[in-house]
Order: sequence, then structure tokens, then C-alpha cells
Amino acid sequence: MSGIYIHIPFCNQACHYCNFHFSTSLNNKDAFLVALTKEISLRSSYLDDEPVSTIYFGGGTPSLLAASEIDHIIDELSRFHNIEPKAEITLEANPEDINKKGYLSDLAASRVNRLSIGVQSFCDEDLRFMNRIHDGEEAGLALRNSLEAGFENLSVDLIYGTPTLSDAQWADNIEKVISLGIPHISMYCLTVEPKTPLFDQIKKGKVQDVDDERANGHFQIAAKQLENNKYVHYEISNFCKEGFMAAHNSNYWKGKDYLGLGPSAHSYNQHSRSWNAANNNEYIAKLNAGELPLTQEDLSVADQYNDYVMLSLRTIWGLSLEYVLESFGDEFVTHCKQEMLPHISSGRIVISDAAYTLTGQGKLFADQIAADLFIVE
Repeated sequence: MSGIYIHIPFCNQACHYCNFHFSTSLNNKDAFLVALTKEISLRSSYLDDEPVSTIYFGGGTPSLLAASEIDHIIDELSRFHNIEPKAEITLEANPEDINKKGYLSDLAASRVNRLSIGVQSFCDEDLRFMNRIHDGEEAGLALRNSLEAGFENLSVDLIYGTPTLSDAQWADNIEKVISLGIPHISMYCLTVEPKTPLFDQIKKGKVQDVDDERANGHFQIAAKQLENNKYVHYEISNFCKEGFMAAHNSNYWKGKDYLGLGPSAHSYNQHSRSWNAANNNEYIAKLNAGELPLTQEDLSVADQYNDYVMLSLRTIWGLSLEYVLESFGDEFVTHCKQEMLPHISSGRIVISDAAYTLTGQGKLFADQIAADLFIVE
């Protein structure tokens, strides 16, 4: 099984924290769609005829595309790839787009069968801090409308750790999602990335920096609430009801091959990774000239091992020493076991079903633990 990611590089407004590639001008949207069609053709052999089980429209703001434009992209993909009949097809969407008259009914008639809605918060002060377009009321309406339109496979994105969000407000955000019966939640700690408005605001002292202790508290509040309501904590940032794991992202974490299309999109095939130019004009110009706008990096065995460590430890499936032995050899097993010992002793890692998984406390230190297990060439 493999997956396809399509990056739609347009937004109506720049969120203050976002460092993903996007443009707030839609002037070259049509030219982008033509270029995307060319890239689909030029990269048709990348997945080696593997069945495609997931398609994911990310961004940017994919819900700026009409349902007919989304279906056209899926049709083009189907010309060159074996898309499984029950493939998970996800569209990231913003509340203000979801609530436009007729949009949800058009989407429901399309091949999209899963929505990931960028709510981020139901607290208006929080949303203003992030420079989101929608307010809390509109966010709730978008979720209710999506459910009523028949989108049972529905995910919500939330952000925690913002200086405008109290513990009580964060718990209320989680409770709102639970009460609506949303089967999947992705929650991310606010990160301060260079070259973003938030970075500049903090540097100038206009807003508070992210407080790690506060953010860790938010994480623990949500984990307890969600697990008490029978959500499975299957990846550090992701919770779901039984049967609603995100297939596309799960394939990422399990190291499956994926093809990335669109400006800044990444691709991976076990032995190499590549990424497209993060510039709309360059992306369009190169494809119009029949060239691929990408850079490729071959992965060493150590790179592949480090990727496996980083991704597997984030999940409920954990890190398997048997897999490390089969894929990378004795030397990597010895290194991994040795570096794992202090984290086992501290209670941050446990051994279960021949896999090493992070405890609740360990999840707060996931990046540090993974870095300790890395092999540096």
C-alpha cells in the first residue's frame, strides 16, 4: 500500500504561527492546477504500480478549491495509479469554507470521504491571537454541518500551549469535540517558527513566548479527557475512536511509500526522499518546461534507521528490535538497546509485546529520547 499527498499552496489569510508554504494570492491558481496535472503524469512511475490506499489534500487551504476541481485531480491520479476502491481520501478544510452555501453538499457528492477541519480553538481570543478567520461559533457550526452532510469520518485539529488559553478553556475545547461525537482529534503544541509573524511578535516582546510547562499541562489534560472517553491515543498528537485511525498518516508513521505532489511536497520510497520547490512560480515554470521541480536525497542505512526510530516511537505500535535487526543489522540493535536503558530505568519507555513504547511521561520527551537513539554518522 502507498499514499499520495497533494499540497494546495493557497490561503485567504496568513496564520501567525504557520511556516508551511502558501500564498495569499490566488491569481495563479489555474496555472497551478495545470502544472499539477503535468506533475501527476511526469511522476506516474514513482510508486511502482503499488496500490494507492490513501490520498490526502493538505496545504495551505485545500478547501479553497471547488469540489469539481478536487474531483478532477482525483480523476487525473486515477489515470496513472491503481486507486483502491475504498481508498481514504482526506481534504483539509477551514470552517469558513465548510460553511459556504452548497460547498458541503458538493463535497459529499465528490470522492472525498474524510474531512480534517482546522478548528484550532473554540476560544475567540485564542483564534484572534493565531490570526484565524473564523470564530468559535463558526467552528462549531462547521463540525455540525459536516456531520449532517454525512461525513462520519471526521477529524478536528486543535492547538494547545498558546498564552491566551487557560487550562479550563483548553479542557472546554476538548469537551466540545467529544460532545459532538467527532471520532478523530489531532492536537499540536504551538511552536514558534522563524520567519513567522509570531516569531517576530515574541522577539519584539509584543506577545508571550510558549511556556513549556503550561503546554505539557495542556497535553496531559487532553490525554486524560480523551482516554476517559474511550479515544485511543495511537500517536503522540492523535486520538481516535475505534475504527477511525487516520490511514494516510498511519502509513507515514509505519514507513510506507508516498508520493508528494505540489509546491513544497515531500516524497519517500524507503531509500530516498525528495521535495519540491517551495515557490509557486518556480513550480509552475519548471513543469511547463517539462522539468520536475524537485531535489532528491539518497538515504544511508543510518538515515533509514533514524527515520524508523523517530516515527515508531511516536506510535502505539512502538519500536520493534526484531524489525531493527531484520532491516539494519546487529550493530543497530546493540546501539538501540544500550541507549534505551536509561529511559527504561526512568519509566519513560516500557516493553510490551516485543515492542518499546513511550509511557505517558515519555511522550513529553519523545524528541529527546529519539535523538538519544539516533546514530550520527
